[in-house]
Amino acid sequence: MIKNDKWIIEQAKRGMIQPFEPSLVRTVMLTSGIKVPALSYGLSSYGYDIRLSPQEFLVFRHIPGTVVNPKRFNPNNLESVPLHGDEDGDFFIIPAHSYGLGVALEKLSMPANVTAICLGKSTYARVGLVANVTPAEASWNGSLTLEFSNSSSADCRIYANEGVVQLLFLEGEPCQTTYADRGGKYQDQPERVTLARV
Repeated sequence: MIKNDKWIIEQAKRGMIQPFEPSLVRTVMLTSGIKVPALSYGLSSYGYDIRLSPQEFLVFRHIPGTVVNPKRFNPNNLESVPLHGDEDGDFFIIPAHSYGLGVALEKLSMPANVTAICLGKSTYARVGLVANVTPAEASWNGSLTLEFSNSSSADCRIYANEGVVQLLFLEGEPCQTTYADRGGKYQDQPERVTLARV
């Protein structure tokens, strides 16, 4: 069953989402003290929109003659992109037809009988920015690494400290082995991009 706002609030009090915003936030305050419209984040009726951390964003770069191998991932295939800022807010730029990795600002601590699914926000989808569907499994903890594909033919901004994906929480019968029980390889991720592991 998909969980509602009342359940999410109760779980947030127990530490499931930190920091937690109990309503949908539609504006942000810039360092200049000016309030501007934001891609919403916080609690919605049946989900929670998490923010992109300003700490780090990496994009794939083309290195002629190389093939990306998820079993032996070479971090040199990624390059850090700078955080920019203007009157619209702080943002990273994902080049056209490129792929980027960021990290959630919020830290999650999933209950043992709940898995969250990350889905892209429609505002980004409408400009060609697609968020990869990512699970946060039962008893998973940490800051999610988030994956974005710019499928458009133009460079695209992705805003830090604003909503980037929505979490939907799905409750099931208690499982035999949680992500934490099996020592999942992406457990306890810090607020930094975590690269592919085998």
